[in-house]
Amino acid sequence: MGSRPCLLRLQKEYVRLGADPLPDIAAHPRPQNMLEWHFVIKGPKDTPYAGGRYHGKLVFPADYPYKPPAIMMLTPNGRFATNTRLCLSMSDFHPETWVPAWSVASILNGVLSFMLEATPTVGSIETSEAERRRLALASHAFNRKSPIFCELFPELIMHPSEHDEAPEMDQVVEASPAGHLGGMQLLMVGASTLVILAVAFLAQRL
Repeated sequence: MGSRPCLLRLQKEYVRLGADPLPDIAAHPRPQNMLEWHFVIKGPKDTPYAGGRYHGKLVFPADYPYKPPAIMMLTPNGRFATNTRLCLSMSDFHPETWVPAWSVASILNGVLSFMLEATPTVGSIETSEAERRRLALASHAFNRKSPIFCELFPELIMHPSEHDEAPEMDQVVEASPAGHLGGMQLLMVGASTLVILAVAFLAQRL
């Protein structure tokens, strides 16, 4: 269980992401665990990752934002090993370079930026562009096998014939009219109402 400042910070960041979603990344915490967030990166056009959807995970320490999260990729992608903690400047491998002002949004933008580079690090792998394109096409079928992915990102569950009609990531986090739950303004996003209710429940307890 995170500290009170940690949970309040993560709640605020989640609401902020709902109001101002990242263009190529969607992210949601687990309904039962605010310290575990899952994200999906949309493979940018004109890259070997184009058309792919890459599921990853952030695990925050109880004293976030004073310490950085662990970062892992779960969908095979050809750039990073799966289910392996990544050594990045904003990950738990480098607490000495971590800046508490950094946010979930800046962390995820950093992951995407590093994904497009060729710089080696702990957790990175080397594959050909052809292999990365193959994995991009295979990513949808892989993600459909993940219960967590299906729970948090139902809008991204596609079949091969639907690849060309994939929703934009800012549509995945599309906000409906805001409601007040537990005295805290929350945006109803497309992932799961359970996540929203969990955030409201935590807000009531803090």
